Amino acid sequence: MELIEVILSDQNLREAIQRVKRNHGAAGTDGMKTGELEEYFARHGEEIKAEIRNMQYRPKPVRRVYIPKPNGKQRPLGIPAVADRVIQQAVAQVLSRI
Repeated sequence: MELIEVILSDQNLREAIQRVKRNHGAAGTDGMKTGELEEYFARHGEEIKAEIRNMQYRPKPVRRVYIPKPNGKQRPLGIPAVADRVIQQAVAQVLSRI
């Protein structure tokens, strides 16, 4: 089985969705909350997989926020769209096993 198919397996994506949900991260530029992930992937999962397989998947822009530091400066932080976090997590899960 090819690496991309392992990454895009239903089991791996389900695990990635659960991990992203557990992190309770903020919404990205898409405004989606982590609680909406399962429904979103139920509707759009096959389309997302096809885009990845065909090398047509493009992550959404990252939301930029600034976190205050103790010295008064601010640290930039990029918040990816929630669906993009699932894809990142799915890749990381498989690669970390290797």
